[in-house]
Amino acid sequence: MFSKSRLTCVLFLCFVTRTIAQFDMSSNKNLAVYWGQNSYGAVNPSDPANWQQPISYYCNDAVINTLPIAFLDEFYSTGNLPAINLANTCTSPLFPGTNLLNCSFLASDIEYCQAAGKIVTMSLGGATGSAGFTNDTEAAAYAQIIWDLFLGGSSTTRPFGSAVLDGIDMDIEGGTQTGFVSFLSALRALMDGGSKPYYITAAPQCPYPDSYIGTTLNEFGFDAVYVQFYNNYCGLTNYNNPNAWDFSTWDNWAKTVSPNPNVKVYIGAPGSSSAAGSGYVSPSTFTPIIQQTMAEYSSFGGVMLWDASQAYANGRYDVSVKDALLGSTFTPPTTTTITTTTTSTTTTTKAAPTTTTTTVSVTTTSTTSSASPTTTSGTISCTGVAAWQSGVAYVGGDEVTYSGDLWTAKWWSENDVPGGVSGDWANDGVCV
Repeated sequence: MFSKSRLTCVLFLCFVTRTIAQFDMSSNKNLAVYWGQNSYGAVNPSDPANWQQPISYYCNDAVINTLPIAFLDEFYSTGNLPAINLANTCTSPLFPGTNLLNCSFLASDIEYCQAAGKIVTMSLGGATGSAGFTNDTEAAAYAQIIWDLFLGGSSTTRPFGSAVLDGIDMDIEGGTQTGFVSFLSALRALMDGGSKPYYITAAPQCPYPDSYIGTTLNEFGFDAVYVQFYNNYCGLTNYNNPNAWDFSTWDNWAKTVSPNPNVKVYIGAPGSSSAAGSGYVSPSTFTPIIQQTMAEYSSFGGVMLWDASQAYANGRYDVSVKDALLGSTFTPPTTTTITTTTTSTTTTTKAAPTTTTTTVSVTTTSTTSSASPTTTSGTISCTGVAAWQSGVAYVGGDEVTYSGDLWTAKWWSENDVPGGVSGDWANDGVCV
């Protein structure tokens, strides 16, 4: 049985007519969900049934609009080519003479998502990524590498084979910004000469300006920014604190600073309580935040979630977000009809994206808890490590001493005492 679809096969020539929604960057109802890192599986190793699935699994309905693939985590690895990390989905083989995974089996999955009206992009960086350039010349040349490996160019080492991704995402959480504008400008020039629309997004932290990509945001016209309103003092849990919640600051940036006056600002959120150290809110709390922000700020473009595995395991948290964006129980948006032709002598079956109106019931339980600091027993040398200071902004990986112990920041932190209820710091042991 096919709803709003017609399947006619004559002498192995099959004409499939599907009703799909076209991606619209100007919309304020878009949902971007990261895929690739199996975040749920990383914190729930004993529950493999809910681990990350192939990317096409998340394209069987119209809930998600954008799927950034996480991550290209090394700009330059063996053979002077990048390296990608897709957790449990693709671990081998490597292209000979490189550290670049050959995940060409994902080509059909990516194309399936694109045929369903979604865009699929490559996210560069990540929390532990090695991203950066030494100068503008190197950076501009790197645009051709990305174009050839993932976008509209050609190469014998394309990680996703024939699939042509729809753009890139800059999730830069360390290093310097040297060359970023040159890289992105050169890449945009290649995109402008391409045969389809391409998009460039970024995922800054909510403290403004972002330490690692803030200058680049001010000098290059991004299409959208997925602001991470979690793991920070300005996170969603502080929405009612006007001294913390700063979407208005990002809205002002979009309208008065960004070179692209039409840039869209997304609320980035964890897909479940285990997806981030802080910032998760229940659907009943998040819904009015989404709708009030949408009503108040014209730059609002939608919501970003980290990540697909977390949202799906959390009772389809993505559905509750889409409900909030659409203002009611989820139903598919306005659609257009396209026809694709497939010739085959074998029979294969894959669930097709459907536009049948469906009411999804999501049951949620709200739990309030305080994060506990991670503790490692034993003693350790603290030579050369500075003492923790209030008023200093620390980022993930920074080390300090406090109360005779060595502490390492888990993420961005300011004025949160090591060992405090925020859980920002991991205790590495007693200083000797």
